Amino acid sequence: MTTHHGWQGHFYEDFVVDDVYEHALGRTVTTTDNIWFTLLTQNTAPVHFDHEYAARTEFGKPLVNSAFTLALVVGQTVPDISQNVFANLSWTDVMLPNPVFEGDTLHSRSTVTGVRESASRPQVGIVSVFTEGFNQSGKVVISFRRSVMVYKRGFGPRFQNAKETESHV
Repeated sequence: MTTHHGWQGHFYEDFVVDDVYEHALGRTVTTTDNIWFTLLTQNTAPVHFDHEYAARTEFGKPLVNSAFTLALVVGQTVPDISQNVFANLSWTDVMLPNPVFEGDTLHSRSTVTGVRESASRPQVGIVSVFTEGFNQSGKVVISFRRSVMVYKRGFGPRFQNAKETESHV
């Protein structure tokens, strides 16, 4: 029998400037997603949760909470960009050029824009990316820049017990 280990994510050494990651998972946004996220964040704008109110806007239907759009697209990037994250450092230049509606399916991609060693933590490096989220028609609905500290191969919580076990053998 062969044991296959699941995807472990990328480590600092795997990132190269200008590499593009087409993130595998898409996600259709539901009414429940929009209402729950809006309520959880105490956003009282009725355009997100009052269908009658939203019907009277120029959009004619509820807008998906833009903070949900950001959270969803960031989440889609995790397996490729930050599965081995030490810490998020920043999200900047967030742009929302087109609205997201309930029923839209979002996909995303990230381009590596910077890779450098951490000056203060030798076990991690800093990776910067530019990410875009698209709806089912291919329209960009969000873009942003993000920087994360990512563990180098062999470091981080996943490897801590293995190193402790090796030192006690």
